[in-house]
Amino acid sequence: MLSKQPIIDGHNDWPEQLRGDFGEDWWSVDLMADSSKFKHPLHTDIPRLHAGRVGGQFWSVWVPATVTGPAAVKATLEQIDIVRGIVARYPQHFELAGTAADVRRIQKTGKVASLIGVEGGSQIDNSLPALRQFYALGARYLTLTHVRHNDWADSANENPRPVVLTPFGVAVVGELNRLGMLVDLSHVSEGTMKAAMAASKAPVIFSHSSARAITDHPRNVSDEVLKLVAANGGIVMVNYAPGYVSRRRMEWEAARAGVRASFSAPPYSGLYIGQPERAAAAYAEWEKAHPMPEVTLAEVADHVDHIAKIAGHRHVGLGGDLDGIDNTPTGLGGVETYPALIAELLRRGWSEADCARLAGGNILRVMEAAEKVAAGLKGEVPSALQP
Repeated sequence: MLSKQPIIDGHNDWPEQLRGDFGEDWWSVDLMADSSKFKHPLHTDIPRLHAGRVGGQFWSVWVPATVTGPAAVKATLEQIDIVRGIVARYPQHFELAGTAADVRRIQKTGKVASLIGVEGGSQIDNSLPALRQFYALGARYLTLTHVRHNDWADSANENPRPVVLTPFGVAVVGELNRLGMLVDLSHVSEGTMKAAMAASKAPVIFSHSSARAITDHPRNVSDEVLKLVAANGGIVMVNYAPGYVSRRRMEWEAARAGVRASFSAPPYSGLYIGQPERAAAAYAEWEKAHPMPEVTLAEVADHVDHIAKIAGHRHVGLGGDLDGIDNTPTGLGGVETYPALIAELLRRGWSEADCARLAGGNILRVMEAAEKVAAGLKGEVPSALQP
C-alpha cells in the first residue's frame, strides 16, 4: 500500500536538530549515516526515511518563541537555508515541492518531496511581506503560534486573553488563504482554533497534534473542534510526543517538573538551592523511585482511531514531531517506523484505502483545496492591516 501512497508527514524538526547539534558544520555531516548512532542520536537520516516509505515531508523551520522581531525573521531564513541545503546536497534523494502536484510527481520517483513549515507566527515579525517572502522561499504552512502568545494569536501554553485572534490575525489567515499556504493550528489555544477556522476560506491543518478526549492536554484537539475540522475539510496529523499521547506520561512529566523546582528554583527557593550536587542526587533518587511510564505505538494508534471516529477517515494524518521530541513511543523510534503504525491500523480493521488516506492522501486533498482557494483569490489585493 505504501508503495502506491507513501507517507507524507506533517512535521519533522530534523533541520533544527542539525543546526542545534552542528551549527554551520552540518554541511559536512554525512546524512546517509545512521544518525541513531550519533553522539546526540537523531530520529532522521536518509536511509531510514526510505525504509519508512516516506515520500513527502513538511520540514519544520522552528525558532524559539523567545526570539522575536527581526532576529526571528533572520533565524527563520537560516532554517529555510538548511532545508534547501539538504535538498541541494542530496538531489538524488530530495526535491523541493510547492504544490500537491509536485508531491505526487516527486514521490513516484522514490525521492522525498520536501516542503517547509514555519512553526510560529512570531517568526513573521508582524509582517505580511515577510510572510510572502517565506512563501516565495518554499514555506507552505504557518503555525499561528508556538508556546507563547504573539501579538495577534493565542497559544495553548498560556492563559487565554480576551481577544484570541485579533483583526491582524484574521488578516494573516486571509493572506495565507490568498497565497495558498496552509493555516496550521497546532500549538494554538482552542479559542484560536475556532476563530481561525471561522476566518479561513480554505481547509486548515494541525501539523502535529493528537486527540484531547484520550489525553486531556491543551495541545491536543477536542471532539468539539474535531467536528469543526471535518466541516472545514481540514486534517489533524497525529503527534508522537509521549506527553500528548499518554495521560500517565503527561502526569509524570508534570510531577518531574515540580520536583525539580522544589529541589532548586533559583534565585530564592528550593530545598537544595546553591547545592547542585545535592539537587542532582535527590532528583536521581526521585527518578529511581518514579520510573518514566512507557508509551507505546498502540497508544498512538488509539489517537488515530479516535480522530477518525469523530472527524472521519478523510480528516486524519501523521505528524510525528520526530527530532522535535526528546523520546518517542516504543516502536516509533524514528522515521523508519511508519509502516509499523500502518500495520497496527490494518490489524485493527482499517481498510487499505483508509490507510492510504492517512498516509498521505488526506494532506494532498487539503493542499489541493487550499490551492483552489488561492486560485479564486488571485485578483485580491493583500491586506494593509497592521497589528
